[in-house]
Amino acid sequence: MNLRSLRDKYAIVAVGYTPQGKVPDRSALSFYIEACANAIKDAGLKKEDIDGLICYRQFQPLANDVIVTPYLLAQHLGVQPKILSQESYCARGQFLHAIGLIEAGFCNYALIVYGDNGLSGRRSFAKGATNSEPADDNAAFGEFSRVAQFAMAARRAMHEFGTGPETWKEIAVSQRKWANLNPLAMMYDKPLAYEEYLNADWVVEPFRVCDCCLINDGGRACIVTSAERAHDLPNPVVTIMGIGEHNPSVDIHQSGFMAGPTGAKKAGEIAFDMAGITVKDVDACEIYDCFTYTVEITLQDYGFFSPGEGKDWFKDGRTAPGGRMPVNTSGGLLSESYFMGLTPITEGVMQLMGRCGDRQLGPSTGVKEPEIILCSDNGAVFQSQATMILRRG
Repeated sequence: MNLRSLRDKYAIVAVGYTPQGKVPDRSALSFYIEACANAIKDAGLKKEDIDGLICYRQFQPLANDVIVTPYLLAQHLGVQPKILSQESYCARGQFLHAIGLIEAGFCNYALIVYGDNGLSGRRSFAKGATNSEPADDNAAFGEFSRVAQFAMAARRAMHEFGTGPETWKEIAVSQRKWANLNPLAMMYDKPLAYEEYLNADWVVEPFRVCDCCLINDGGRACIVTSAERAHDLPNPVVTIMGIGEHNPSVDIHQSGFMAGPTGAKKAGEIAFDMAGITVKDVDACEIYDCFTYTVEITLQDYGFFSPGEGKDWFKDGRTAPGGRMPVNTSGGLLSESYFMGLTPITEGVMQLMGRCGDRQLGPSTGVKEPEIILCSDNGAVFQSQATMILRRG
């Protein structure tokens, strides 16, 4: 099949939010349920309309919590979907699955969701890694966390094309400025200056605290259906113009792509070809930003700049409010909240629907009103990458 035949054929029609940040005495399941219920309400649908339920990856429960499965979630929502799905690891195919299922006629409305009580429950994401090596064996060599694995990649990039804190401070500070316009963001009332970034504590060199994404409680959901059905629903239509995925799969310890090209290159090429556009047509980007370096390498692999040009490209607030290329307008994983790939994707949807308040792209933030937004999603340590190009319908 020619992927261009699917361009603008499917749409994301709703977003479901929950309280986010530190929300004690809540189970992961409760956030899943609330996010789903709010997305269904936002779409103007009934629970009986949901015939596809797709959860992001499965985590082991914290404390005395239950394992969240699509079966359990469907039971609590009171839905009986034809299709249930959940990734066991960090693969990023949820939206591809939704489009394929709807295209094949298996379902009409696919609800995609992620939730966790990771902050209150003190989740260790290192234990959820896809590495083949036991965590204790890696710890014997000083590698105690997921941060260390990305730090290894970032250090290689510093050697390969001269990136580093002078580039990453621009990313961190610009995204904090967006978060300062977003009352829902965990860092809403916490401005960040360059000096504060450079004086922040090290986590694992070369990453400081401000280079690393948040861990939080909460949930996020959205609903995918056909563009035709979307026009009958209350929210402005946001279509999926292009979508692509690539899975290099190799464990980071043996990888040859720490400094790129990562899976973003091929995933981006597929999405841009399907959409029939280039990076010059993109009005804003919502990039999976588990670390500042991830933003740089992803945009580099998409072709916004060449290796080694990131330092100059990010200068002068290019990605901040009022900049020429807004990036991570909610604050992103670094300064809003962590909901895996649903943080950037749902923000792209909300921007194109014109529902972002003080951070809304357009005259109030000194930038162009968006027609096309590029979103990304990563899994593991550059082992999986998904790209989606959204357009205002």
